[in-house]
Amino acid sequence: EAYKRKYKTAGKSWYEYDQNKKGNSWKAKLQFDIDRMINKSKSWEEFLENMESLDYEIKFGKHIAFRHKDKQRFTRAKTIGEDYTEERLKERIAEREFINTPTVKKRIGNVIDMNTNAKVKESKGYEYWATKHNLNTMAESVIFIREHGIKSVQQLDEFIQKTADERQNLQDKIKAIDKKMEQLSTTMEQVHIVKKYRAYYKEYKVNPSDRAFFEEYKAQITPYENALSELKTTYSKLPNSKDILANLDKLQDKKNTLMQEYSSTKPTMDELYQIRKNYGIYMGKEMER
Repeated sequence: EAYKRKYKTAGKSWYEYDQNKKGNSWKAKLQFDIDRMINKSKSWEEFLENMESLDYEIKFGKHIAFRHKDKQRFTRAKTIGEDYTEERLKERIAEREFINTPTVKKRIGNVIDMNTNAKVKESKGYEYWATKHNLNTMAESVIFIREHGIKSVQQLDEFIQKTADERQNLQDKIKAIDKKMEQLSTTMEQVHIVKKYRAYYKEYKVNPSDRAFFEEYKAQITPYENALSELKTTYSKLPNSKDILANLDKLQDKKNTLMQEYSSTKPTMDELYQIRKNYGIYMGKEMER
């Protein structure tokens, strides 16, 4: 009975259940989302709004806590680490204003199309402002691409393609890890079933012709046979549960790192697309990305 209680998973895969029990995968996701939203937020209020946009409910008190819509309980942010107390979260948001980064602090704006914009045609004052705005925007665009070693539109196109390929490569790696984790999770489930119902199957094999015994314990014998059959297609002996969980933990850590890298490249990619669009408009024609 103790064994059954230990492995009761309420319909979840064993790995999902085990990780949720430890809090590992959930805390990793919460940490990832908090870090992302800090990087997107200019104020504490904006940070809270961004977290709510990700379907988190926030509870205030002695320690700030978050609960995703898919979770039953709140998780205190401080349990993730010392950088996740309410005080440190506020400090980290404030610190972003003073951190020097290789990218421009202000996002590259839009170049106004002087040929199609109605306000330009209607107002000389707006036309003057738009002309000045476009010059400033293109100057900012040139500074940005020079910082990345780009000296021509052709090089800009090549750099955009290279960056897009790198992001696609990261995405492919994340998908491959997801697939591997799904396979290992299934294997973990099968190992659990084999261990759980082994005694029933051994008793059944003593007298396979005992139909009464088979019918009574069919719900245990059949899953055992199916699970063992699936395992034999890949493994020569029963896999070790601890080894599987250790591999899953490593894969989860690797996935988190890749996801952070993928997310961190998006602002630069957005700027590059905007600059490419600006060049097209400013040079009198819309160019393809």
